Formats: sequence, structure tokens, C-alpha cells
Amino acid sequence: MSTDDDGPILVDPQALAPDTLRRLVEEFVTRDGTDYGDVEMPLDRRVAAVLAQLKSGVAVIAFDPRAESATIVLKRDLPR
Repeated sequence: MSTDDDGPILVDPQALAPDTLRRLVEEFVTRDGTDYGDVEMPLDRRVAAVLAQLKSGVAVIAFDPRAESATIVLKRDLPR
């Protein structure tokens, strides 16, 4: 994990149990407001895509201690 005083705590996906990581990703991809375009993608495919982004470092898990919640964001969208 890493943090700075004003930002979220970044959580290494490998630090989570595999089933916990899967549940986090499933919750993320099924949230209201997610849009995958005109073609509906199966849940397993959406989960695999996000897991691949986490593994490659394109996306990260960000934990907000104030809200006590975690989300997945693109690394480029993190505050600097």
C-alpha cells in the first residue's frame, strides 16, 4: 500500500485474497453508471478486462479512508 497525506491509499491487488479482489472488481463493473457501449459484455469478460488493467498498472485500487470505501481508477486520473 502507498499513500500521501491528501490522496487515497493505493492498494496492491496482490495484497488482497483472490476472492476479495474478484468481489471488488465485480462490484465495480456492475455499478450503476457503467457504460460498455452498444454491446453488452458478459460479467466474466468485464471482470477479466479490469483484472488485466490492474495487473498491467493501467488501473489501481484506491481506498478513501474518509469514506471508508475502495474503488478502481485509471492511474492517469489520480491526483498528483
